[in-house]
Amino acid sequence: MKKIILTLCLLCSNAFAMNITAQSWLETDYHGNLIEGSNITEVRSIASITKLMTVIAVLDNEPNMQEKIGKYTREQLIQLALVKSDNDAAKVLCDNFPGGKFKCIKYMNEKAHSLGMLRTKFVEPTGLSPMNISTALDLLSLVFEASNYPEIVKASQTPVLSIQVGKKTFRFNNTNPIVGKRHNFIVSKTGTTNAAGGCIVMMLDTDVGRRIVILLGSKDGKVRIPEAEFIALYT
Repeated sequence: MKKIILTLCLLCSNAFAMNITAQSWLETDYHGNLIEGSNITEVRSIASITKLMTVIAVLDNEPNMQEKIGKYTREQLIQLALVKSDNDAAKVLCDNFPGGKFKCIKYMNEKAHSLGMLRTKFVEPTGLSPMNISTALDLLSLVFEASNYPEIVKASQTPVLSIQVGKKTFRFNNTNPIVGKRHNFIVSKTGTTNAAGGCIVMMLDTDVGRRIVILLGSKDGKVRIPEAEFIALYT
């Protein structure tokens, strides 16, 4: 009987064990209290997590959301940048910022500084540059700020984005494939480049309360979400 119990315990422990490949990560409760983390102040490339700040910069300017820029409205470009993580959409948004790209990047950095993100720097709006850098701890402030923007929350809860252009309807899957399948997301943004590895930031509701997870530098884009979900549920 003791052998059976021991075997079951080992099976259970293996089921809830995961090798976290992320080089930097943290989990907090809704109040920002740290639950667990690793290398939370390590400066790393952040890939498309950048687009959260790009969109915040645009929204803070209170633009005409229905203005058409090319074939999309500004509102559609924002959703494309967040849901599909579309680089061209992020570029167009920043290029059409008052004063152009230079002013857009300047505002992004000023906003980061105002949020206390002192180890964060942006050089372009997409995250393709490895010089877009931050820390897991800094990005915690970005996630809390992002949760105040209805447009970002909407994108974070959209599993498939549908955009009609003329008579055609285009559909784009969320880069976080578990959106709409499980958990209530308030903020979700993924990123992956060779320099950054797999990245994701998310604020979500779990059975034990609202959790914020920041994960940077996972082995690749395939493991970032299972790792982040494991951290949110089992650490």
